[in-house]
Amino acid sequence: MLDRELNSSGETAESPGPAAQSVEWAVSRRQIGYLDAVEAMEARVEAIAAGESGELVWLLEHPPLYTAGVSSKPGDLLDRDRFPVFRTGRGGQYTYHGPGQRVAYVMLDLRQRGRDVRAFVESLEAWIIGALADFNVEGQIRPGRVGVWVERRAPGAPTREDKIAAIGVKIRRWVSFHGVSLNVEPDLSHFDGIVPCGISEFGVTSLVDLGLPVTMDEADAALRTSFERVFGPVVAAPPPLLD
Repeated sequence: MLDRELNSSGETAESPGPAAQSVEWAVSRRQIGYLDAVEAMEARVEAIAAGESGELVWLLEHPPLYTAGVSSKPGDLLDRDRFPVFRTGRGGQYTYHGPGQRVAYVMLDLRQRGRDVRAFVESLEAWIIGALADFNVEGQIRPGRVGVWVERRAPGAPTREDKIAAIGVKIRRWVSFHGVSLNVEPDLSHFDGIVPCGISEFGVTSLVDLGLPVTMDEADAALRTSFERVFGPVVAAPPPLLD
């Protein structure tokens, strides 16, 4: 599991597709239903694997919901009636998605990017950490704990660590899908219905919870700049499901 939320189909590698070009960068301005997003994402992954489409990063927000990864435990769903729960093929356990959280579905062709899954996950981490740095937030990685974390220090209180971003990916025919979620300004009480990623002894935070009045557009700009530093150039494109 690489100490991250990761799931791979285990399929054998195929011959490389066409040479990598600029990654398409699409942003949905309306909330996208989870099943609709997964259907569109899986169709694009198949097209990328067949050499019929280029790589895509799709930024969106979901309505409030919980997803259960392949390693999810029934006891980690604390309030099963609060929001819809969707089983998903990505690695990891339970997570929350909802308004104010930027979800980025990352569909990249790893045949053109070294066929190294561990390096790919580390690049995703570096992407999020780089975006947070644009707001003077120090994102950190913790062995054995998925996602990106920040330390919280208050006078007279012990230092605590809260999760600000989650990572959960799947690889099929050497094409990635699912991806990352960054907490910009979600309702943090919505995380109370689950044990996020199976980790109960740490909290969850967001950019706004840290005292930073960051808008979604500002978060998107930071994500795009950091992505280009880590993965290469992007080009604006329409989302798979038009607004």
